[in-house]
Amino acid sequence: MTVEIKLTGLNKRQQVLADIMWELEEYEDVERFMASLPKRERIECEGIIEMMKMELVESYRKGMGVENTQAADQVIQQFRLTK
Repeated sequence: MTVEIKLTGLNKRQQVLADIMWELEEYEDVERFMASLPKRERIECEGIIEMMKMELVESYRKGMGVENTQAADQVIQQFRLTK
């Protein structure tokens, strides 16, 4: 099953990092990739991973037809980089 998500508000470098991490098969590979990066990029990757998690939850929620999520939407909105 292919899952697609869209992360908004990323700059070009962050887009490249996100694409690389998304293509890796295992989280251990993501961790090894991140360990090879300078500290600034590692921190960016951690933020990108959190964004990916939130977008995955959102896409699954929409896919399941869950409609009444006002409380969850408010929490998710607090952590979005762009509004």
